[in-house]
Amino acid sequence: MNVRKESNKNRRLERVSRRSPRGGLLLLCCLLLSSLLFTGTLWAQERPFTVIIDPGHGGKDPGAVGATSKEKEIVLSVALKLGRMIEKGHPDVKVLYTRNEDRFVELNKRAEIANKAKGDLFISIHCNAVDRRRTSPRGVETFVLGLHRSKDNLDVAKAENAVIMYEEDYSVKYEGFNPNEPESYIIFEFMANEFLDQSVRFATMVQNQLVSNSKRENRDVRQAGFLVLREVAMPSVLIELGYISHRQEEGYLKSESGQTSLATSIYNAFHQYKREHDKKSHVFGTTGNNTSSPAGSAASSQGVAPGVKEYRVQFLTSSREYESGASVFKGLHPVSVYKEGATYKYTFGSTRSHEESQRTLREVRKKFKDAFIVEFVDGKRVK
Repeated sequence: MNVRKESNKNRRLERVSRRSPRGGLLLLCCLLLSSLLFTGTLWAQERPFTVIIDPGHGGKDPGAVGATSKEKEIVLSVALKLGRMIEKGHPDVKVLYTRNEDRFVELNKRAEIANKAKGDLFISIHCNAVDRRRTSPRGVETFVLGLHRSKDNLDVAKAENAVIMYEEDYSVKYEGFNPNEPESYIIFEFMANEFLDQSVRFATMVQNQLVSNSKRENRDVRQAGFLVLREVAMPSVLIELGYISHRQEEGYLKSESGQTSLATSIYNAFHQYKREHDKKSHVFGTTGNNTSSPAGSAASSQGVAPGVKEYRVQFLTSSREYESGASVFKGLHPVSVYKEGATYKYTFGSTRSHEESQRTLREVRKKFKDAFIVEFVDGKRVK
């Protein structure tokens, strides 16, 4: 009796299966789709933030030439130092170079490396120069893609874009672009750059750090038509570390201490940009105890190279977490915040120099008379 019932049940199931082939197919599709969505989500979560570091020129292209040094050598040294700092301070970040040795890389190949890696940030590093018949200026400037608004900006773009003349068939490769003809730059006026806001934000961070930390003369954040920036599909900047044609500045640029300071300043800006990126992407949640983070999405956590002591000026404590630009800061910007227990503690400035921190303290005390200096290492307060 039991055997007969089981046999009838199997026959009924077989008939249902023959009548409803779509049911099994639908179930299979649902399972497959769920698997793909789950895998895609994991990939998105695990894909590391990728920064592309682009040391300009190289190989047969020396770049700007000073009295005793070449641009290609200086920028490579700074780029490698920067990359090591990022790898140490942000082990979750993937660092790629367009070149890590003295070799020539075509401009479109540099962009290809960045785009193929699906980079999140592109940092091109250069040195500036003027004709030796002219008195050389000095100072740092950080460029984003756009139409030049001055002859000086055009001259810088021409000099950096001239590298394509080392390439075969450059006129065909770059669709008739001639770096020496002003008419070629008209195209940049009509380009819509979806990454412009992020590029300007990072460029401002870089420029502020080079001026405040490395004590370089400020030549501002600017726009100009750089081919290498045009070709990359991500936030991007081109940094001019200084004028190799200025004898005193050349000495600084070729020195070990100068290159380390410049790399540290760019690292500081990267550290700040990455934390803002993570906060907006919800990579981390509420700030833990004694850990520094930006005050609001637009303020800075003025990081320094890993393991290096930094000095900040603490000027305010509160049970509230304020947004960047809050009136309670009395115009101080950028401001960082760290949390101890239930208390938010706000700081201004970041420097490795105790003497510099004393100067900052004097300025802050004009607005907050009880301000004082605090020390941090790797984003955590040291007591």
